[in-house]
Amino acid sequence: MSIEMITFMMLTILIGVIMMGFPIGFSLAGVATVFGIIFVGPQISNVFMMRMHVAFSDNTLIAIPLFIFMGIVIEKSGIAARLFDAMYVMLGGLRGGLAMSTVAASTIFAAATGVVGATVTTMGIIALPAMLKYKYDKPMACGAICAGGALGILIPPSIMILVYAPTANVSVGALLIGAFLPGVILSALYLLYIGVVCFIRPEMGPAIHEDLRVPLAKKMQMLFSSVLPVCILILAVLGAIFFGVAAPTEAAAFGAFSAVILAASYKKLNWQVIKDASFSTTKASAMVYMVFIGAAFFTSVFMRLGCGDIVEEMVLALPFGKWGVMIAMWTIIVIMGCFLDWIGIVMIVVPLFSPIALKLGFDPIWFALMNIIVLQTSFLTPPFAYTIFYLKGVAPPEITLNHIYKGVVPFIMLMLLAVAIFAIFPDILLWAPRAAGLASG
Repeated sequence: MSIEMITFMMLTILIGVIMMGFPIGFSLAGVATVFGIIFVGPQISNVFMMRMHVAFSDNTLIAIPLFIFMGIVIEKSGIAARLFDAMYVMLGGLRGGLAMSTVAASTIFAAATGVVGATVTTMGIIALPAMLKYKYDKPMACGAICAGGALGILIPPSIMILVYAPTANVSVGALLIGAFLPGVILSALYLLYIGVVCFIRPEMGPAIHEDLRVPLAKKMQMLFSSVLPVCILILAVLGAIFFGVAAPTEAAAFGAFSAVILAASYKKLNWQVIKDASFSTTKASAMVYMVFIGAAFFTSVFMRLGCGDIVEEMVLALPFGKWGVMIAMWTIIVIMGCFLDWIGIVMIVVPLFSPIALKLGFDPIWFALMNIIVLQTSFLTPPFAYTIFYLKGVAPPEITLNHIYKGVVPFIMLMLLAVAIFAIFPDILLWAPRAAGLASG
């Protein structure tokens, strides 16, 4: 059997079993085992053991459970409601203020937790009823919640970054630092869009009544008590990495400890919170590590059989030039995002696309950050979009899927606009990693 046919069969069967609902880690390992035994022989088991040892020799993987624990503890501390209330009193007097409050609160909460589902469901429970009460446009209200929640996969600490970095063999610290600025820029684009639309069409996002507005002293009090502590925690974790004070794993440990202190300061820390956070962290980490094992098995067989070279030759042979090839790879990621989970996409395409990007002369840190930004669209693009179904699960009956689908479209367009901006001006993504000495140039 030709290498081309083996390549086609491995990728087709893998995507097929994942779409049938089999766990991603077991799908990767299962396909690798079958093809490894058939085309390599029983000795493939020795390769598997060696690859698994190499994969788990990366100490940065310890940061995954620590950041997950940090996020869950913060989620349980009730910080989301505090953030929304603070943003509500500061921005509610503006047209579209509640939607902007939702995006701003989601940005901070997503940065603190790194969990998309927690952000979307929490804001769906807290913010959506408030926006509906003030007769906000339903699609825009839903879009603001989904788009704000999706930032959790980009703004550090991001689980996607912790999974992506070792898969692409790039610095975790560089990606964590580099992802912060594009996340803030995306959030600013969302806020600008909401502000402009509601200025032109006030009925889409009316300001709250003057009787409900609070004095400046109250706004400052809520800012210092609810917003500032979380922002300090986020900046302390990233700052420790940026200034070389701590490695990502050490920064994650500091973040987890600080999250416990923050929950205690809000009088939300008890045995049940610690128990729930520990169990949830264990389950989520086990899932991620199983995917790492499966990916190590799959890539070892795929590359050993020469399938990676076939894919590389086919992509580099495209008559589009290097930017055409890059756009083609991003298009594949967006299409896959409509049907597959992000972690499956990372494990399938990153080992294939990263060497191609290097041969085309693109910076590996820039390419990784661009892929993460593009992957963020998978949380908004139907039919598989996580954020849509998270929100639908907690939304009132009057909110239909059509409202949510219609609402996310403008924000998907803004994401694609951001991708174009970061492609034209790559230094936006590379400035922080270079300043920290974690990227060349």
